[in-house]
Amino acid sequence: MKKYFTLIVLSLTLVLSCEKDDICLDNTTPNLILKFYDFEKDTIVKKVLIDSIKAIDNAIIEGYTKKTLDSILIPLDLNEFKTVYKISSGGKSDTIYFSYGRNDVFVSRSCGYKTIFENLKIDSFTNNWIKSYNINNTTINNDTTAHINIYH
Repeated sequence: MKKYFTLIVLSLTLVLSCEKDDICLDNTTPNLILKFYDFEKDTIVKKVLIDSIKAIDNAIIEGYTKKTLDSILIPLDLNEFKTVYKISSGGKSDTIYFSYGRNDVFVSRSCGYKTIFENLKIDSFTNNWIKSYNINNTTINNDTTAHINIYH
């Protein structure tokens, strides 16, 4: 009887001392989504051949070189309140100046914090191949819908 009691106490101790796994399944900081549209018919999605995308003062973003796409996901700088991108297409380059506020939100112990970008604005842009833009959402809190429409 004493053996069973010891075995039960030992089993309960092992079970109660276990912690749940710290695996992050939640979304992290979202990227900015740019979707490309036809300038003449602004409701029609128009793919664009991306020569390159480069964050100013940073490296070229991999995965977007010489690709034809209808939208792109680009990260915003977590340490600044502005990010500048140079997007090249068809041998022409346009520079877009984004500004925003940052709000760090605690997700969980396993995920830590994620940054929500608020009050997104385009301060200026060159118009070599980009004709205009429309900001659909000034708060960047997900990776599911386009935040900015680019017309070319």
